[in-house]
Amino acid sequence: MIAWRLEVFEELGSTSDLCVARAKSGEAAGLAILALRQTAGRGSRGRAWVAPVGNLNLSVLFRPAIPAAQAGMFALLAGVAVAEALERFFAPPTMLKWPNDILLGGAKLAGILIDAAPNGTELDWLAAGIGVNLRTAPEIPGRSTTSLAAHGVDLAPRPMASAILDRLSAWHDASAESIRAAWLTRAHPIGTPIHIAGAQSGIFAGLSPAGELLLQTKTRIEPISTGDVLLGHA
Repeated sequence: MIAWRLEVFEELGSTSDLCVARAKSGEAAGLAILALRQTAGRGSRGRAWVAPVGNLNLSVLFRPAIPAAQAGMFALLAGVAVAEALERFFAPPTMLKWPNDILLGGAKLAGILIDAAPNGTELDWLAAGIGVNLRTAPEIPGRSTTSLAAHGVDLAPRPMASAILDRLSAWHDASAESIRAAWLTRAHPIGTPIHIAGAQSGIFAGLSPAGELLLQTKTRIEPISTGDVLLGHA
């Protein structure tokens, strides 16, 4: 369990940038930053993350005593926590897409951004940025997006943040095995055709002990530690 210290801002450039700055200055684990409006959000692989008023912009700080190589496990943990939190307010099930997307009806509803810094072989700190399309679905080139409002759900950022923090706390001390198992029950099934953008295609073969995607190609199973995953062959 972890006790959260939630700070709410009417407007920020980026909750992740502020969370990272506070981590570097020595802030203790448990900081949570919510911005009701975000003007310079960051998405994965250097993309800008558009965050209109009414959507959720939340970043949280961990200081986990785990090997730095396991930082990716926190994207899986956060995905499970966000999915569970959403389902408190919305009945249709979400689906998790490796490593950091939450889908609804095949469209992106939420995303997770991980920033981390090592201290030797272990993590010094890890910040998880979480964006959820509550009111508006920003356009992402080549991707389908959706929002809770598009499905008839009117949910404000504060209760969504509270539900996510509750589930993050519940999962905080879970084993890597438990996190992987919970993620897999909510993910695209084993055997799903997938394509790594700019790379190879294959089928989803599960997760490695470190949370890497396992890609079954024609000749072998290859662990993928980073990449833009598309469901279905290119």
